[in-house]
This record gives sequence, structure tokens and C-alpha cells, in this order.
Amino acid sequence: MTASMTRPGKIIAIHLSYASRADQRGRRPAAPSYFFKPASSVGVSGGTVERPAGTELLAFEGEIALVIGAPARRVSLGDAWNHVGWVTASNDLGLYDLRANDKGSNVRSKGGDGYTPLGPELIDARTVDPAALRVRAWVNGELRQDDTTAGLIFPLAQLVADLSQHFTLEPGDVILTGTPAGSSVIVPGDVVEIEVDAPDADGAPSSGRLVTTVTQGDVPFDAELGSLPAVDDLQRTEAWGSREEAGLPPETTTPALSPELRAKLLEAPTAGLSAQLRKRGHHSCFVDGVAANIPGSKIVGTAKTLRFVPFREDLFASHGGGYNAQKRAFDAVEEGEVIVIEARGDATTGTLGDILALRARARGAAAVVTDGGVRDFDAVAEIGLPVFSQGAHPSVLGRKHVPWDVDVTISCGGATVQPGDIIVGDGDGVIVIPPALAEEVADAALAQEVEDAWIAEQVAAGHPVDGLFPLNAAWREKYESATGTGAGS
Repeated sequence: MTASMTRPGKIIAIHLSYASRADQRGRRPAAPSYFFKPASSVGVSGGTVERPAGTELLAFEGEIALVIGAPARRVSLGDAWNHVGWVTASNDLGLYDLRANDKGSNVRSKGGDGYTPLGPELIDARTVDPAALRVRAWVNGELRQDDTTAGLIFPLAQLVADLSQHFTLEPGDVILTGTPAGSSVIVPGDVVEIEVDAPDADGAPSSGRLVTTVTQGDVPFDAELGSLPAVDDLQRTEAWGSREEAGLPPETTTPALSPELRAKLLEAPTAGLSAQLRKRGHHSCFVDGVAANIPGSKIVGTAKTLRFVPFREDLFASHGGGYNAQKRAFDAVEEGEVIVIEARGDATTGTLGDILALRARARGAAAVVTDGGVRDFDAVAEIGLPVFSQGAHPSVLGRKHVPWDVDVTISCGGATVQPGDIIVGDGDGVIVIPPALAEEVADAALAQEVEDAWIAEQVAAGHPVDGLFPLNAAWREKYESATGTGAGS
């Protein structure tokens, strides 16, 4: 790196800033948000970065780095670029295995030694148009990222002006301005190169290629000192860039319940729906052993699944604390979804309490179904969130369970539940309906309700049930004649 580049006092990085990356992640921020990286994370071109022992998801991120040249405090958008001294390349390396407990701070996942290589050359900011810079990244010689600042959601000058509202940007401070689509996982032996240039400017100034080689570490993290690395399919998808790149099967995408289908399922009793499922060969649709906390509850929604595994000390140390799978499920539940929890039928500890029930209610969840227990049982009922469970239990989660994964196929009360399955519950219990059968089953159950109501009228009028329930040929002819439901009607 050139001599004019010194160790920065502050490194500030932005979470999402390129439209291509935001589209890849499926979320676009309304305003920039940031995190700090330690100065000890700075590396130089030609250096190495270690993938720690016991981890798998080290990812590169090619970025444009801004080096502050003049102090900036409450500067205007129009004046902000004048406070940028230089532009160079950066690699905002991150270890997704450590994201779960960082809660967005990225202290551990982005703060490792060598996780912020910069350089090798500095471009004078006065010689380039901040709207016409380009960033590219290669892995083992293959081009992986190629985007320009024309694709930014937030212009570079806006980042400088925004940050200067909150604290003074000092000479030598570095702003990492985000990465475009194409960031992915790298493994020991890979060589990553990042270049920033201004191809349309006089002389096409360039940072040169910033080169970093990945090595394998051999010192594991100590569970007695802090949480251990942990990954799930969400982290794998975000680290690799897609489920396909991560080697995961495609997500089962199920259309949301239409208002019409939801209304039918709310009207149809669970017993009638289950009878129709059994007629179609589905005999394992019951979530056994659960009852509603609010008498008279009727629930309909699509399943969002949460899996607990049996308690084990080391696994709870790595997965039980921080932003664990349980908290992620309740934070991410969508309106109309039912959180379905696999607790292996163990009712001797709680699987949720009043705080998480409040969160689910605020998010618009339709209900929670768990084959375990519920803490703060009365308070949860007062919140108004229907919960079907095995009943109350005062114990905390960690007595029997480790929160393990979300949005995976689970078992609850003896029934297999997949994300997107349709969950229906009432006083008779809870059933699971495959989405492809839901419309057909709902229509058949409602038709059966009309038939059963007519049969009940005949029984009330004094007719014996033999031949009437179920209808024999003679009684069916009378029913179809009375209701106009015959084949020729």
C-alpha cells in the first residue's frame, strides 16, 4: 500500500448498499445502516486470511473503500465528497458461522485479523467521479463480481454526509461502501483479487489488484469463553448467495392462503376436514396431545417451523444463547402464519413464554402449535395469541431443549410438518393439510357439513339412524331431491 495510507482510526462499513445485492437478499433498506470494524482487521495486498478451525462459511466481499482526507462533521451532501481524500479496493471478509450471536453488530463475524485488506494503491478522489467507479472481484482468476457505483442505492457522498451527522470523520478513517451481488464462500487455498477503478476517467486510475490468499486455521474456539460457530440453511444461503450455490434443495414455495380458501377452512370443522383427508389416504394428519389455551379458538394458517433437539450442554452453549433459532422464528413469522414447534412431545418445559407470544402477536401470527409446554400460560392467553400445546409448565427452555433450526421439515405431535403446510385447529385438535389438497378437502368438508345437517334434521324428526347415517341409496335419493344436489341438478 502507498505510504500515504496509515492505519485508520475508525473503519465503518455499510450493511446493504447495492441494488443487485439487495435484490439477491430480497430486502431493500430505506436508509443506510452501519457497523464498525476494528483497526486490527486491516490487511495488505499479498497477505493471507485464516478460516478458523471448525468453520465453513468464510465469504469475500469486493468493495470500494473511501479514505477520509479532511475532517467531516455535519457536512452537507453537496460538500461531502470534498472530505474524501482517496479511493481504494477493500475485501470486507466475513465469517457467517459467527453471525448468529452478533445480532447485526458483526463484531466477531467481521472483526477477525486480516478481515479488511485494503489497497494496494490509492486513487486521488479529486480525479474521479464518485458515480462512475467500478469494483470487480476474482476468485482463482474467475470474475465473480462486476458492478459500478451507478448501481448503488445510496450515493457514496450520502454515506459520508450521513455518518458525519453522528460523529466526526477524521483523516485516515475508512468507509467500506458495500458489496454488489456475487459475494460467495471461499475455502483454504483460494486466491481473491479485488480491483477498484474509474474506467472513464483520464488515465483510467486503478487501485491495482488487492490479493488475499485463504489459509486453514487449526485452533478451535473455546466453548467456555463464548458461543461457538453455528450455521443453518439461512446462513448457508446468504453466504453462498443462493440455495442452489449452497447445494441446498429448492425451497418449497406455496402460495399464501387466499382469503376465499381461508374462509372455507375457518368454516369447516377440523373433524370434517380430517375425515376428508382420511378418505384420500392421509391418516397421519393429526397433531396429537395438544389443546388450545383460549377456549373456542379456531386457527387457520400456513406453517412456519421451529425445531428443538434434546438438551446437550455443549450444543446449548453454541446454539442456546444470543439470537438463536427460537428468537429468529418469532422475529420472522409473517402475518397469517402458524409457528409449529417440534418439542418431541416433552411437556416438562416451556417452549415459549409471554415475551415471544407478544412478538408473534405483533407480527400477525395466526397461532402457535407446540407438542411441548408453555411458560407464562395465563399471560400468553391474555395476550390473545391462540396456542395449542400440552399445557403449562414453568421451566425455561434450556431444561430439555436446544433451539436448533427454522423452516425445516419437523415432527410435531406425531405429524410431519413442512414449511407452508396448512394448519387448522379447533376444539377437536389440530391437523396438517398438504397445500395441494386444501381446496378440495375444504369444499368436500363443507359439502359434508350440509349433508350432516340434513341428516340431523331427520334424526330430530324421529327417524332411526340405520340407513340414514351414512345415507343408503334410498335416503340419498331423498336428500338429493330435497336439497337439489343430485347429478341432474
